[in-house]
Amino acid sequence: MLAMRPDCERCGTDLPADEAGAFICSFECTFCADCTDALDDTCTNCGGELLDRPARVGQALKGNPASTERKFKG
Repeated sequence: MLAMRPDCERCGTDLPADEAGAFICSFECTFCADCTDALDDTCTNCGGELLDRPARVGQALKGNPASTERKFKG
């Protein structure tokens, strides 16, 4: 199950689990749309491709809440 990290690792922008706009690689490194564009859709941590993260909504989000561990080191 995806951790649904709450922020962009590059700029710290909030990325709610129930909204579009987050991008992840196969290791779940998480970036916002602006940073993903700036990185040319490539993860700076592993070199993997960044793809749209699916949203988690409704009962799925209630039963499986998003992570609260922030990754931005700013």
